Amino acid sequence: MSQPILSARGVGKCFRRYPGRWAQLREVLTGTQTHVPHWVLRELTFDVAPGEAVGLVGRNGAGKSTLLKLLTGVQLPTTGAIERRGLVSAILELGVGFHPEFSGRENARQMALLQGLPEQQVRELMPAIEEFAEIGAYFDQPVHTYSSGMQMRVAFSAATAVQPDILVVDEALAVGDAYFQHKCYERIRAMREGGAAVVLVSHDPTSIRSLCSRAILLHDGRVLEDGPPSMVLETYNMLLAPDMSREYEALPVSEQGEGRRAGTGEVHIESVELRQDGQPRQVLVSEVPAQLVLRLQVKRAVADLTLGILIRDRLGNDVFGTNTHHHGVALPHEPGMFELTWDLHGFHLGCGYYSLTVAAHAGAEHPAGNYDWWDRCLTFQVLPANGPISIGPCSLGATASVAAPAGVR
Repeated sequence: MSQPILSARGVGKCFRRYPGRWAQLREVLTGTQTHVPHWVLRELTFDVAPGEAVGLVGRNGAGKSTLLKLLTGVQLPTTGAIERRGLVSAILELGVGFHPEFSGRENARQMALLQGLPEQQVRELMPAIEEFAEIGAYFDQPVHTYSSGMQMRVAFSAATAVQPDILVVDEALAVGDAYFQHKCYERIRAMREGGAAVVLVSHDPTSIRSLCSRAILLHDGRVLEDGPPSMVLETYNMLLAPDMSREYEALPVSEQGEGRRAGTGEVHIESVELRQDGQPRQVLVSEVPAQLVLRLQVKRAVADLTLGILIRDRLGNDVFGTNTHHHGVALPHEPGMFELTWDLHGFHLGCGYYSLTVAAHAGAEHPAGNYDWWDRCLTFQVLPANGPISIGPCSLGATASVAAPAGVR
């Protein structure tokens, strides 16, 4: 195994909270402690290897942005130590380090110089930075005239103009348009292939799954889970529900499914079954109508009940999801058993392997109240229908025809 390029050992960060405006001065003059210590991070230990991309996920206030500032050296840890090897390039909070009266070109120059690049190299890199940012004449206009997306373009272009050893990105990509986000992701992938380590904070699970080989879940300032993105994001989804965020506790997994499960327990999903031609199937045929049958038990009366379904491909990417709230289907919410059937009339999944996640919750989305969230309760295979061969997660039933262009005989 290669030597880590970024290491954290027992890292903690504590801020001081003072009860009043003069409390800090009184503490300095008298030596009497007037502040209340507030620990944002505690006992973080992990390594990042060259070429590895690590996604940091967690609820707001979990300590993600603070950790990035420690990793880049913007702030110092209260306890523990961080070791960095090589050139570090960072895009932290949008606009940090940008002078609003300076042009994009001048700010890009300052960013490059702060990375330790010599003046001559910065001058040589400037045309490439300008070209990648693609903001035209605005590159020589004051930054206070920029939109947030334009600021992100200049910041990312300058931060990645030279291959760093460590690239740290904090949510900034979220403000960019789809075209520029695609360019950024391609550059990040190229940097990984070149041996750069990437640490990325994002609330977008698709970005974490597609860019990262590993994810770390922060909860209450500590590492709750460190592992494959698909597994870590499952736990993160469970924590989004308010009842689960106070204390994470997984419910026991039944023999039917292989995924993890969590919830408050008022409603329990007893069984999940996929059917075609009226028979239970684990291998289905594309474009043949299917049914998804779920049996639920309401153990205690709830004010509102929604049942959601989510199909993912073998890489963990979301393929299709919906719930009864969006379909206007009212479910029983008094104690008792009932079955819910989803008729999948247009079963247009392409051939491949998929997993199914189901959730019983309140409201339109599970953060309103999570009764029973069951990840990967089923895995199944889809075989191609009779007809032309196709690839990808969708089978669109495409046909082709040939004709002379209009007006041509």
